[in-house]
Amino acid sequence: MAAVMAALARPFRRGPACLGRLLRREARGATWGRGGPGGSEVLRKSLQRGAVLSAGSFLVYEAHRLISGFAEVHASFKVEEVIEQADYLYGSGETEKLYRLLVQHKTSDDAELLWRLARASRDLAQLSSTSAEEKRQLAYEALEYAKKALEKNESNFAAHKWYAICLSDVGDFEGIKTKIGNAIVIKEHFQRAIELNPKDATTIHLIGIWCYSFAEMPWYQRKIAAALFATPPTSTFQEALRYFHMAEEADPNFYSKNLLFLGKTYLKLNNKKMALLWLSKAKDYPAHTEEDKQV
Repeated sequence: MAAVMAALARPFRRGPACLGRLLRREARGATWGRGGPGGSEVLRKSLQRGAVLSAGSFLVYEAHRLISGFAEVHASFKVEEVIEQADYLYGSGETEKLYRLLVQHKTSDDAELLWRLARASRDLAQLSSTSAEEKRQLAYEALEYAKKALEKNESNFAAHKWYAICLSDVGDFEGIKTKIGNAIVIKEHFQRAIELNPKDATTIHLIGIWCYSFAEMPWYQRKIAAALFATPPTSTFQEALRYFHMAEEADPNFYSKNLLFLGKTYLKLNNKKMALLWLSKAKDYPAHTEEDKQV
């Protein structure tokens, strides 16, 4: 605190001209209600205050006001700085460092930070070095962060996307009945994400995954779906293929898993020539993340 006070006091040491400029800025920046005192009145009161207080007290008072103002500005810039660091780490595949950075801000009210934390928590859970118990804990944490991001900003497309992803992940720990039961909600959030950002290839891909999953659903899962829904959700491999191609058109070669599922879907449709083309692309895709390695 002493160092901060000393730094803030330097402009005052340069002479009365600096103090005058500070007070003139204060006078120009003041806003009052109709009929209230003007800038000259603010200046007069500031000077009176300086006369009443000792020189030291006056500097302490003004420094406190400046610190408060700087803190508010710094808080807004800090979010941007953290996001910039987070995006760099994500692009570098530094999953653990990214999680450690963002989890410090888990109480934030910023949706952009929160959905990134949900993504980082999920990515950490995907690592082969993460234990089974940690995977479960991280999956539920990720869902909570994504849910909070949605609560803070319902118009954030990424919050919808990662809420749907994390809700699907939690279903893996709660059984097939819960997973199927959440299916409609998951698709609704993916569709909402696409409405908010039609060019997001990842979300288009994820609807393709949704379609693929229901197209290959075994008979016993179809019976569970029929018990949960009056009209059970269904899809086809042709519909899944359409979404995978749409995602590739939106952002070519953006995701190793989209290449993989293009190949797998063509195999389901008995087109081995096209399957080989896309599976070869998936095999040759540079592995930046653990998921890329798995693909």
